[in-house]
Amino acid sequence: MSLQKPLMRGLLAKRLRFHLSIAFSISIAAAIAFKYTVTEPRKQAYADFYKQYDAVKEFKAMREAGIFESVRPSGE
Repeated sequence: MSLQKPLMRGLLAKRLRFHLSIAFSISIAAAIAFKYTVTEPRKQAYADFYKQYDAVKEFKAMREAGIFESVRPSGE
């Protein structure tokens, strides 16, 4: 009973082909999951916010609060 010699020729290429295909598949799945669980809800939240956002109203509120040095509140 002698042990069979390990197959060394082409072992690296065989293992790389196997592991690279798995790594590629996992990375694509992770990218798709990130897109639909993080970026799409974030884009929707920004769109919902800016549907009702009024920049002029916000500017007037900040001006009246005295935040800006170059613009005086309307009462002065």
